[in-house]
Amino acid sequence: MPLPKMPTQPATMLLAKDYPKAEPGKSPVRPISAQANDDVEDLISGQAVPTPKSRARRKAQDTLAAAQAPAVAKPVAAVPAVAEQAPHPARKAAPAQAKLRETDADQPHPAQHKPVEVTIKSSTSRKADRSGTTKVFVLDTNVLMHDPTSLFRFEEHDVYLPMMTLEELDNHKKGMSEVARNARQVSRTLDALIANVDDDAIESGIPLSKLGNKDAKGRLLFQTRLTSAALPEGLPSGKADNQILGVVRALEQQMAGRAIVLVSKDINMRIKARAIGLPAEDYFNDHVLEDTDLLYSGIVQLPDDFWDKHGKDVESWQENKNGSSATYYRVTGPLIPSLLVNQFLFLEPKDGQSPLYAQVKSINGKTAVLQTLRDYSHNKNNVWGITARNREQNFALNLLMNPEVDFVTLLGQAGTGKTLLALAAGLAQVLETKLYNEIIVTRVTVPVGEDIGFLPGTEEEKMSPWMGAFDDNLEVLMKSDGDAGDWGRAATQDLIRSRIKIKSLNFMRGRTFVNKFLIIDEAQNLTPKQMKTLVTRAGPGTKILCLGNIAQIDTPYLTEGSSGLTYVVDRFKGWSHGGHVTLARGERSRLADHASDVL
Repeated sequence: MPLPKMPTQPATMLLAKDYPKAEPGKSPVRPISAQANDDVEDLISGQAVPTPKSRARRKAQDTLAAAQAPAVAKPVAAVPAVAEQAPHPARKAAPAQAKLRETDADQPHPAQHKPVEVTIKSSTSRKADRSGTTKVFVLDTNVLMHDPTSLFRFEEHDVYLPMMTLEELDNHKKGMSEVARNARQVSRTLDALIANVDDDAIESGIPLSKLGNKDAKGRLLFQTRLTSAALPEGLPSGKADNQILGVVRALEQQMAGRAIVLVSKDINMRIKARAIGLPAEDYFNDHVLEDTDLLYSGIVQLPDDFWDKHGKDVESWQENKNGSSATYYRVTGPLIPSLLVNQFLFLEPKDGQSPLYAQVKSINGKTAVLQTLRDYSHNKNNVWGITARNREQNFALNLLMNPEVDFVTLLGQAGTGKTLLALAAGLAQVLETKLYNEIIVTRVTVPVGEDIGFLPGTEEEKMSPWMGAFDDNLEVLMKSDGDAGDWGRAATQDLIRSRIKIKSLNFMRGRTFVNKFLIIDEAQNLTPKQMKTLVTRAGPGTKILCLGNIAQIDTPYLTEGSSGLTYVVDRFKGWSHGGHVTLARGERSRLADHASDVL
């Protein structure tokens, strides 16, 4: 059967190994841990611990080997020489689908890879999980100020609040910052929990489900008496962190049969606790993913035999939408259930056949409707003079120029073209097609270095130093025809500037944007709560774009797994009016690409 006519292969492409291979019945992601039949590595001791399946498998292998062994025994001296070269059972080679950059294979230096985020539980917590007993979590103040609802995130376990935690909450409740608001919200929650409760009930514990949180089945415990646990000499007793550590030590003595675990967002606090023999953990409930390599990329490479397994009863037709013609295919096969709506698919056969670039429009069981893409790499389809330089940019422009997609997220390292593509699509749809009224640009004002102090002027003048990236891209986009002259170029620049508004995040609450093209830059520095506040500002006809690089987070207490950008990418995947693309190829310059690899 003839394959769809699709855009020709762009000049700069990623290697096929950079994308997850789609397999029937399996989601195209890399496994988090080792297989169930292999030994696993204890995260604390570093020793290999056999699983029940691996023990049973080894026992069967030993029995089979004993039955097949010859009568004459072989020399034993040859065995250790082979065993010394055997790899550690828990340190197997990474799967072939692990993320690699094309430049890693060509450079002589060793590739610098990002360390994998791993959720490490304390040995006390793992022991309690195995025995099925409930734990007592002692909360540090920064956990409550980071997530005001953290009291109700510990399921059937009890939550203990030291008196010093309440004291620090009181010290941070003043002001208009996010931390102060969270502290006040925690205080109001605690006041509602202890309302109409006898003193004896406070001593025994208050049910956390009292306010309607059905998932919280544990109790809330307060420190009602002074503790006299001895800490190592040299630790100043007046410091708040040391007093909380003393409470944890005293609880271990008072509740000898229960697992006591300190939960803190402060890394040094956890290190200090582990150094003196106290179990401590990070607060993991707000982590969207334990391993950011598993984050939804929006792109899947189809297997080479895709048409053999899915082209039997294929249907095709053409439709004209949004001023362009597109070909649709209805395919059925075992791969379809693992796909998501608005996910991009590509197939580049090695035998010279036409490549396939398509987008999933709908899924019904094992049947999906695929739509071919518009070729934005060709100059006739340029967007405000910008053309796609690689496959991912072509995917991104198909999302940005689609009026049916209301929410777009673009991830990528520096120089992949996130801001330039977003601005070009915004100008084309505001000034040419008149689909939106104006472009609104905002970002988090988190400095990389030290703050330079207060900035003079109006709201837009105060935000202008933070918008240097947009000014640089506007200079590229405002290069009009040289025949227009100085007056023509000045008029074009004034028109473009009049349609772009720069707003601060501090004044977004309560607003509603109607027919706006909203660009949120550096979205990786937003918390999930702030991201919800921004996305819910969208009114009728508004399109929201979130741009960012989760490897460059400047906000305290935020990690790649708990960033608001990671949160919305994971929650919006598969929505028919939302799309996501991870841009993986830098197009800024050869110097910037080389610096991203070697520095």
